[in-house]
Amino acid sequence: MNRRIAALRARLALVRQTAEAGMATAEYAIATLAAAGFAGLLYVILRSDQVRGFLVNIINQALTVG
Repeated sequence: MNRRIAALRARLALVRQTAEAGMATAEYAIATLAAAGFAGLLYVILRSDQVRGFLVNIINQALTVG
């Protein structure tokens, strides 16, 4: 009987480790997709004429101060 309990505990520990490893992989995948989406959004925003003009104006002011 003790052998069966020990075997079940070992199996349970293995299942817990495996489940955690899968969750970490899924979390990394979701974080990677979120980062890629955010990068795409920033790319679209920074390519707009308004933002480009704003950034160029800031750079020009910074260069003319010195």
